[in-house]
Amino acid sequence: MTIKSFGDTAPQIASSAFVSEMAYVIGDVEVGEGASIWPGVVLRGDVGKIVIGKNTNIQDNSVVHADPGHHCVIGDDVTVGHGAVIHSYRIGSNVLIGMNSTISSQVEIGDFCIIGSNSMVGDRKKIPSYSFVVGVPAEVKGSLSQDQITRLQKIGQSYARLAQRHKELGL
Repeated sequence: MTIKSFGDTAPQIASSAFVSEMAYVIGDVEVGEGASIWPGVVLRGDVGKIVIGKNTNIQDNSVVHADPGHHCVIGDDVTVGHGAVIHSYRIGSNVLIGMNSTISSQVEIGDFCIIGSNSMVGDRKKIPSYSFVVGVPAEVKGSLSQDQITRLQKIGQSYARLAQRHKELGL
């Protein structure tokens, strides 16, 4: 794994977190308890702080960055699907960002949201909690069902277990 300081800031990674040896983490980055950072992920905290919540998983080949002077805060139990680009202010807890989605600058996403695969959430968009969002540009298509809410609550926990298995195997 490549974990590097940037100037006087260094990544802070919880001891229970998993960071793949093929990930790149630089600068002002915090990775929470039980979080997982998978192969090819770039967390670049060079111009703005990045905070990754507990049991959050940032899947393969995703990029997280922030605007100069701003934070990018990703809540607890969030799944960021493969190949996503995250450049937002805040993503709430229990959120699924679908594969290959783009979350642009200064976006705020509430708790318990699903952003469908290949969606593009434009600059400064505010997504209310419990929203189902898809498209280019992304639009709220409805509210989540109780079944979807329950499934979101389980994804972070299952990825935390998988990450611990990878960690135990020295991967």
